[in-house]
Amino acid sequence: MSSIFSKKLIITFLFGISICATVFAQDVPSDFWSRVRYGGNLGLNFSTGYTAVQVAPQAIYQVNPYIGVGVGLNGSYVKRNFDNRNGFNDGLDFTSTILGGSLIGIFQPIREIQLSSDFEILNVNRNFEDDQFIDDNYWVPALFLGAGYSNGPIVIGVRYDVLFDEDRSVYRNGLQPFVRVLF
Repeated sequence: MSSIFSKKLIITFLFGISICATVFAQDVPSDFWSRVRYGGNLGLNFSTGYTAVQVAPQAIYQVNPYIGVGVGLNGSYVKRNFDNRNGFNDGLDFTSTILGGSLIGIFQPIREIQLSSDFEILNVNRNFEDDQFIDDNYWVPALFLGAGYSNGPIVIGVRYDVLFDEDRSVYRNGLQPFVRVLF
């Protein structure tokens, strides 16, 4: 991805956030904070030679019973370091740091069904310990369209990244299951 394209994505993302902030700042009703719901993801994975930590908080403003808009942050750290003690070392020892944000739209036509769109922009920084592999730092966008079953504050569903690029994406494929919890 060219640096000009990356800069345009960042500017578009920041412009979207500023529009949301402007809309929310206009004549904020006294019940504004009672309409904000919070949630997100927390992921921890530890095994021999592998550590992964993810934190992804979200805040959604419930415009009305059917529509919610919000923002999210995403941060993750992965370290893979296998040694030769177990006779396994494929040379793919690395650390990866991913930081970014998202704009979220939720539409709930009926109580049990939730449709969503998440535009996410992430900065990926990969550092390999083996000189055979090239360190990398780049921006990657994702636009997820999803559908899920809603039961109270919990939604279980599936989403698809329409911008999925198997060479650059941080996800294994474009189709992903998700669980969203908002309080």
